[in-house]
Amino acid sequence: MGHQSEAILENKLIKQLVGLGYTKVSIADGHALVANLKSQLEAFNNDSYTDKEFDTILNDLAKGNVFEKAKKLRDRFSFIRTSATGEAEETIYVRFFDSENWNNNLFQVTNQVTQEGSYKNRYDVTLLVNGLPLVQIELKRRGTEIKEAFNQINRYQLHSFWSNHGLFQYVQLFVISNGGNTKYLANNKLQSVKQTFFWADTNNKNITEIIDFASQFLNPNHLGKMIAKYIVINETHKIMMILRPYQYYAVEAIIKQVQTTTDNGYIWHTTGSGKTLTSFKASQILMEVPEVTKVVFVVDRKDLDYQTMKEFNAFKEGSVDTTNNTNSLVNQFLGTFKDKKGVPKDSDLIITTIQKLNNAISGHYRNKLEPIKNERYVFIFDECHRSQFGKTHNKITEFFTNSQLFGFTGTPIFADNASKNDLGKRTTKDLFGNCLHKYVITDAIKDENVLRFGIEYVGKYKNKSNAFFDIEVEDIDKREVFNDPKRLSKIADYIIARHSQKTFDKDYSSLFAVSSIDNAIKYYDIFQKKKEAGEHDLRIATIFTYGANEDSDFAIDALPDDEMLQAAEPASAYTLSHTRDKLESYIADYNAMYNTSFTTKDQQQFENYFKDISKRLKEREKITFDDEKDRLDIVIVVNMMLTGFDAKKVNTLYVDKNLKQHGLIQAFSRTNRTLGDQKSQGNILCFRNLKKATDDAITLFSNKDAIEVVTMPDYEAIAVKFDEALKNLRDITPTYQSVNDLASEEDEAAFVQAFRRLLRNMNVLQSYTAFEWDDLHISEKEFEDYKGKYLDLYDKVKRDTAKEKTSILDDIDFELELIHRDRINVAYILKLLAKLKDANTSEAQAQKKAIIDLLGGDIKLRSKRELIEKFINENLPHIKDEDAIEEEFEQYWQDQKVLALGKLCEEEHLDKAQFKALIDAYIYSGQEPIRDEVFKCLDNRPSILKAREIGERILEKMKEFVEVFIQGMTG
Repeated sequence: MGHQSEAILENKLIKQLVGLGYTKVSIADGHALVANLKSQLEAFNNDSYTDKEFDTILNDLAKGNVFEKAKKLRDRFSFIRTSATGEAEETIYVRFFDSENWNNNLFQVTNQVTQEGSYKNRYDVTLLVNGLPLVQIELKRRGTEIKEAFNQINRYQLHSFWSNHGLFQYVQLFVISNGGNTKYLANNKLQSVKQTFFWADTNNKNITEIIDFASQFLNPNHLGKMIAKYIVINETHKIMMILRPYQYYAVEAIIKQVQTTTDNGYIWHTTGSGKTLTSFKASQILMEVPEVTKVVFVVDRKDLDYQTMKEFNAFKEGSVDTTNNTNSLVNQFLGTFKDKKGVPKDSDLIITTIQKLNNAISGHYRNKLEPIKNERYVFIFDECHRSQFGKTHNKITEFFTNSQLFGFTGTPIFADNASKNDLGKRTTKDLFGNCLHKYVITDAIKDENVLRFGIEYVGKYKNKSNAFFDIEVEDIDKREVFNDPKRLSKIADYIIARHSQKTFDKDYSSLFAVSSIDNAIKYYDIFQKKKEAGEHDLRIATIFTYGANEDSDFAIDALPDDEMLQAAEPASAYTLSHTRDKLESYIADYNAMYNTSFTTKDQQQFENYFKDISKRLKEREKITFDDEKDRLDIVIVVNMMLTGFDAKKVNTLYVDKNLKQHGLIQAFSRTNRTLGDQKSQGNILCFRNLKKATDDAITLFSNKDAIEVVTMPDYEAIAVKFDEALKNLRDITPTYQSVNDLASEEDEAAFVQAFRRLLRNMNVLQSYTAFEWDDLHISEKEFEDYKGKYLDLYDKVKRDTAKEKTSILDDIDFELELIHRDRINVAYILKLLAKLKDANTSEAQAQKKAIIDLLGGDIKLRSKRELIEKFINENLPHIKDEDAIEEEFEQYWQDQKVLALGKLCEEEHLDKAQFKALIDAYIYSGQEPIRDEVFKCLDNRPSILKAREIGERILEKMKEFVEVFIQGMTG
């Protein structure tokens, strides 16, 4: 069983699929695929098409990219049928997929279809629906890393899916399996292996075996429903997304509840598990239920209102209208809403804040809504652990007499964490009824949908005036000690000293949660003074609601609402003036840093300030983000941004406030969104003793055994894992020179996988403040030498792939992002060159070798190594003045760039000026040019047969040129 081949796996799967209702069909190549498509479309549409008519259909199918074809699949194509004499007879509509009755579609299975594009590829198992390939299954023999199948899919997309009318670009889902592990993913050009999912049962038990997966997921009824209902077309990113199993079960449970009962319910899905996507899909399907008048999505703060609207509209453009004020909300309920241009617009989906909803059913607005109070409304409450617990909930249920309410929360209110309000202690169950589906934090960590927390407790106090730092935190709760400026200054120093380590040299951002607005002001001033004194260069901002008293656990600290007073309790005129003046000065600092013009003097501009901070953190993950210009390192907050705010490039939370129960889990969860292999955990640095509160909260929101699952092990435990990985590496290659003697690609693959495992452990180890190289059984130099050999093998794979050589290593994910940790750039190298100039001969040789090794060990600089080495050998000896090195290097680099561009244009017969303009546009936008733009630079447009090959070759050379001469030169 352990050595089961791909062929046996493939044949068994096909036999099983036939038993599930698929028709086996033999399709050898693209011609057979097209012939089969014609006969299947005819059968599905109960019609027959002439060759000319089918060519028209085929030409339409061939147009567009993967995203556009996903929409085309769900649409109808029309053409005019003509008589034998050429006269128009009727309009014919061709459907490609039935989304309403998915079992009406025709399901086939085939295997080993050959397509030829840039290279010839043969695909494993293809599932055809109405003749179109909608699911592609790639298999690897048992025991093989499943990533190999994922990487194979990426190559197929690049090399051949676009050929033969682009029919394989209609694939909606990929399935990858090695028999024992089976995952699915959407056909998404931005996909990474992190977007591959196991299917699971309703209790979140993963279904990994291919036999069980096929039975549960690939049976025609379920697969048809997934394609019809549970693929989301994301309009913002122009990609497809697919729901994960727990999202699917949650939506199905809500739909069933609405269709069969009038009961309410709630969904408990842990923070960071994608509740917005789940709630959008539930809302979208509910809007199609005839009995439902409208779906109302309710959030409890204005900033979340904006954020949710943006995300919903990303899934379906124009799907929602937010309500700017209560009057607009009332008009939306009444169906008399007009957009900014005065055009009537009726939306089946409304997003609003709970404050506006409360206003709408109070006072003079209430009378306007009386005629519709008995209509069937479905209310969905986002993050229903918050301000739902009060009189407003009762007012909504009493007014809308025929409504159903559903809550989404990552941290429900139980008896243990309920707080008293006007209605006494009330739990989520009291308000919403039964929990319809659970997916708790332990489930999400097991599935790698969120990360674990690496929690460190920092601070030990002898007495109120003598604070010093150690690893342990004593139990202390004296406000005067906590607010002591000396203590705050020491914490600021600690953060300054360790921020780069925690954030991969400022490649990630952090939040700093503090106990009060007074302390937010103190901390900001301390950091600013230290910056002016040259002690750090961190970019720090803060946001809070001026005038609010934040000592209360339930202080709101949110954006001011149009019609609601947001202060937790009345503030004195002095306090209001003081905090507002301070915040105004901090916003002025922000404006100077980023060339913006925000202010507290205008409510809209204050909201825009919040949105700009949010955007600056959220968009760091984008390829086009200018890190040097737009980076924001730390945001000091009191409560804002600690719930409902998601930014994948936030990986660290500093905490100097008391947190407990749902507030603690919500705050910690700002850091644990997954993002590639480098981000191994969410870093939490607590400057208060929150150990018991953390353990209690994790136990409450998962189970009693959850603490070791949710939090990272101690530093010593990771060090032991590192030693195990190091021993495994040395068994394969005792020294880094041993890599040169590896006899076969299989041996090289074993080394790559062993060193990659070591890299992963190193990545985690270095995030601990206790990290020291002296603790390890390998020196930093030897580790870097091994890393250089690892990168050499990666370069070899790139070269071999370019020569169309098939390599075992080509299937291995090198996880290079683990190496992108040091902010080493050309400016840094120039400083080293200046030192090299003054060194004596033996020292100079050592420094020269160190620089070359550094270039070889950093993935961003390796491409520049040859040119920099040439500068060191040929130019540096002739430069007399050390201060002239930078200027001489810049001139050298410019000369080399001009030479390289000239050589590229000469080799490919390109117009130099046009091609340089194309490169400049690519550098600015980050978007690859389309082939037609490349062809405009050519002296002669290539034939159709040669066009793709030439276009791709030139694009690769262009990217290589940018990688060498542009990327990493600054920042």
